[in-house]
Amino acid sequence: MADGQPTPDQEAWSKIDTTVPHSARIWNYWMGGKDNYEVDRVAGDAYREVAPNIETMARASRHYLIRAVTFVAGELGIRQFLDIGTGLPTYDNTHQVAQRIAPESHIVYVDNDPLVLRHAEAVLTSSPEGVTEYIDADLHRPEEIIERAKGFLDFDKPIALMLMGILGHIQDYEEAKSIVRRLQAALPSGSYFVHYDSTDTDESLKSAQQGYDDTGAIPYVLRSPEQLAAYYEGLELLEPGIVSCPLWRPEPGTTPEPTDIYGGVARKP
Repeated sequence: MADGQPTPDQEAWSKIDTTVPHSARIWNYWMGGKDNYEVDRVAGDAYREVAPNIETMARASRHYLIRAVTFVAGELGIRQFLDIGTGLPTYDNTHQVAQRIAPESHIVYVDNDPLVLRHAEAVLTSSPEGVTEYIDADLHRPEEIIERAKGFLDFDKPIALMLMGILGHIQDYEEAKSIVRRLQAALPSGSYFVHYDSTDTDESLKSAQQGYDDTGAIPYVLRSPEQLAAYYEGLELLEPGIVSCPLWRPEPGTTPEPTDIYGGVARKP
């Protein structure tokens, strides 16, 4: 710029810290993506040495998202999605899955990471008939998320609220439950809650996660399936309930192996 001031793009990129691992970039690495740095690959490899199943878990989480969005958009007919904690775009993102089924679908992504923001603006594009928007907002402030999402979603009609692998970043469990309640409270009857998080059901995963947290990266809390179940209180759980993600409505003819990621889909009465 002529006055020497940084552009918005330069300011956003300047906020990206490449000296410590980042969960979204590591997840991208485990899923075969290229949007990561050496520090992320080193941390991802170290994690995998302790918990060899982590790449399987990462891919299982994406396959679960694909099946869940396909079900919600297809069989349930939902045309609005609020996906909080977007992470780095990879393949078959929420808008791509939903708009393949119903091109008129509206999808609002929410994240507060500058790297995710830059990539989202580049690749999270809508079908001509629908809407795909990105909100830079913090999960710790759910009311702000809802208020800004109202600019793109009709809160008088059912919405699918998606919290996919993000609630573990809320360190305090009571706060995590409160955030979920406040988000769900803003949804109209007939909306759906779609969720997964990693669990504390495997010692190697717990050890690997502790090693990752010790790097100085933003920590992630592994919780029990029973703790995750509290996020669904007051909702109508759809079959098969809260289960290991590969076991949630698997593709016919497959024999999936369970992983330590649990999730489910529930309807708001």
